[in-house]
Amino acid sequence: MELAQRLGAISQEIKQPVSVYVNRRGQIIRVGVGTPRQTQIPPLELPRYGEKRLSGIRCLTTDLKGEAPRESSLIAMALQRLDALVVLSVTGQGFAKRGGGVTGYIDTGYLAHLLPQSSDDMGDRVADWVVSPAVALEDLAEEAILDLVESLEAEFEREFIARQVEAGQERVLVMGLKTSELDDQSFAEGLTELERLVDSAGAQVLQVMQQNRSKPHPQTVVGEGKVEELALAVQTTGANLVVFDRDLSAAQVRNLEQRCGVRVIDRTELILDIFAQRAQSRAGKLQVELAQLEYLLPKLVGRGQGMSRLGGGIGTRGPGETKLETERRTIQSRIAKLQKQVNELQSHRSRLRNQRQQQAVPTVAIVGYTNAGKSTLLNALTQADIYAADQLFATLDPTTRRLSLLDPENQTYHPILLTDTVGFIHKLPDALVDAFRATLEEVTEADLLLQVVDLSDRAWRRQIASVANILAEMPLATAPMVMVFNKIDQVPSEALAAAQADYPEAIFLAAAQGIGLETLKKRLLEQILTDLTD
Repeated sequence: MELAQRLGAISQEIKQPVSVYVNRRGQIIRVGVGTPRQTQIPPLELPRYGEKRLSGIRCLTTDLKGEAPRESSLIAMALQRLDALVVLSVTGQGFAKRGGGVTGYIDTGYLAHLLPQSSDDMGDRVADWVVSPAVALEDLAEEAILDLVESLEAEFEREFIARQVEAGQERVLVMGLKTSELDDQSFAEGLTELERLVDSAGAQVLQVMQQNRSKPHPQTVVGEGKVEELALAVQTTGANLVVFDRDLSAAQVRNLEQRCGVRVIDRTELILDIFAQRAQSRAGKLQVELAQLEYLLPKLVGRGQGMSRLGGGIGTRGPGETKLETERRTIQSRIAKLQKQVNELQSHRSRLRNQRQQQAVPTVAIVGYTNAGKSTLLNALTQADIYAADQLFATLDPTTRRLSLLDPENQTYHPILLTDTVGFIHKLPDALVDAFRATLEEVTEADLLLQVVDLSDRAWRRQIASVANILAEMPLATAPMVMVFNKIDQVPSEALAAAQADYPEAIFLAAAQGIGLETLKKRLLEQILTDLTD
């Protein structure tokens, strides 16, 4: 009570709120003029921090208007994971007691604390704290804060353990930034695709957040207020990973991780992680590792230039290489070695293609957006046993199978080679295009391309455009193309009719159900006979 009255006296004298932070032993560890938001302790300076614990600190702050805690103060409490927040109402009067001490400056106050949020509450609860009504200072002083904190931490720990047992996977917040260059539909489709990427990586999306800005913030991508909101969401949902829908610089990742307290990655790093999970063959693993290192090196170099001691000049002379420079040199050496192996792989596949061409067997490359059903179609046509699943990038390694097409006129068989290629995606990372060039050359040297389109995906038109853009960047990708619309059993008749009107020359089928396969085989045979005639 004495501390509260002194705070009231100081606040009344300077006409500003005053905040004091006290640990569980009753020691004052921080005093500041301003609200809890203005005086909050940086996360890295808090002695205890984590999803299942509170920070071990409570804040006493004054309010000159005698109002309940503002949302900004409650957010600051959540960000710091304070044991409790006590808002003291300054009366505007008071006096010094005879013999020392003050009284009368504070008569009521509010007590606020965090609430554990169970998995059942996700997305339903608006507030993650509770605020008491105004109570007399004497009652606040008698409140058993430490007992309350111990019971809260027991609940936090139970929820933390339950989440660990339930999920067994990473818990993700997805963050999207809509700039002026994006329309609403493209932005929404991009966020939906990012959620699917997170799911394909084996993680759980807890919440999707977004912000509109004319351009990204150079330091944190999103604005200051949104960063604070993101950090609060991390605390309240128990997320351990934040995924952004765009590429981030090393400085942006560092700034965001310091503010949020969890790992932050971008879309490219997420795709690379999926590729690392899916790669099965030695060639696939080799290409993925090369892509990951090529992605990492610029970020490493960006940090290393400022720390280098080998450049010469004032401040650069010293004991030799830093650890960062050693890591950079090691990565560059590894990239050079992997690049050599990828070149050898490219030569090997080139020889295999030459052998097939000498046998005069037409080659057909199945291309398309990821999860369009390319592997399912190859399985249906050739009775292959390639892994196929309703996931983005379910298969990475190219697979070639032989298919014999019967000419009904003369009862002769015409063999062709069908190759399933890696799926495309909007803004396919450059590192992946470079690393997988040996695989993608199967597309550039094919006699015919089958572009498979998932008609059940609302973004199929955008996906066709993305595939066209990627193919346009490939040298010699001039083979004729047959459009194949897949999954027609999953779309309403109106949508199917609209697609048929827009693409009258396309083939419409459902590969998983075997619908339309004979029509496709007939088209392939016609194309082959036409090429032979030419």
